[in-house]
Amino acid sequence: MSVRMNEEQQTIQAVKKVSPAVVSIVVSKYMPKIKQMPLMPFGGMPFGFGIPHPDDEIMDSVVGPRDGEKVKIGGGSGFIVSPDGLILTNKHVVFDTNADYTVITNDEKEYSAKVLSRDPVNDVAFVKIEAENLPVAELGTSKKIELGQTAIAVGNALGIFSNSVSKGIISGLGRKISASMGGGPEMGETPEPQIENLRNVIQTDVAINQGNSGGPLINLEGHVVGINTAVIYGAQNIGFAIPIDWASADLDDVKSHGRIIRPFIGLRYIILNKDLKNMYQLPVDYGALVVKDHVPGSEAVIPDSPADKAGIKENDIILAANGKRVDDKNDISDMIQQFDVGDEVEFEVIRKEEKLKLKTKLEEHK
Repeated sequence: MSVRMNEEQQTIQAVKKVSPAVVSIVVSKYMPKIKQMPLMPFGGMPFGFGIPHPDDEIMDSVVGPRDGEKVKIGGGSGFIVSPDGLILTNKHVVFDTNADYTVITNDEKEYSAKVLSRDPVNDVAFVKIEAENLPVAELGTSKKIELGQTAIAVGNALGIFSNSVSKGIISGLGRKISASMGGGPEMGETPEPQIENLRNVIQTDVAINQGNSGGPLINLEGHVVGINTAVIYGAQNIGFAIPIDWASADLDDVKSHGRIIRPFIGLRYIILNKDLKNMYQLPVDYGALVVKDHVPGSEAVIPDSPADKAGIKENDIILAANGKRVDDKNDISDMIQQFDVGDEVEFEVIRKEEKLKLKTKLEEHK
């Protein structure tokens, strides 16, 4: 009983420690005003409340376009990492470059927010508000996380319930998932949703609801160990968080350079295994096969990229980078992120039956 009470007190103290630094992020945009039909008798609605009437286009041609109005189209969470108003969140929370962002702090003050930088590789972004002496969340490390340890999520659940707290355990480490990032039809001019492959993320059974994205995942010491980022809909409490160590490196970049700096290679590929080798009669069962993806207009090697300048071509198989073997445990994207912009990388490549060594210098991901 005493151990249980001790953990309960630790949980309470951890939440008290981080909550003042947790914020809600409101996403707003100017949208066309929607003509709303009057309610039908008995509560019926002919086309649904807020749904455009079929005659709207005819009416617009007569009276002209309707005025725009600023409406809330989404929201998420974040947490303050610098007393002068620097806030860490998910990239997909602030994905829309045409939207306006408002931060609501724990004491219910509202601030206009500016997106400083979006990580081109990870689901991480930084926004800035003009304020001073703000409470700051203490960043821990994700390197010491262990399966089964207690994890606590704090955030703006459903975009309504600010500083909602849920608790669970770390369920898995080093997971690979594909997540939809960005807006949808309800977000007007928001770019089409993009599928991003997230690697080495933390799996947790902590209840993560829509709106929790960008909020902190903390341990019993109240230290941030992850950023809540995604859930599997239809499953029972399977959520994922970005390891805080990734964001810590980004934070150093933002403080030093005002933006996140990531090396870029410019390849699309699939990692090979025995099944793919047999299926396509390939010479090896490891490495990265350079191929375009299913998105229309995509290219296997991005023109004028470091990979293009190295001479890498579609259907090449990259076996190693700077002597390190490429396989399912050593993904090229992860390996590239271990280098700095300007570093030279040598690739060992198979092209048909020929083995090549191709060199290039990494450039900054724009």
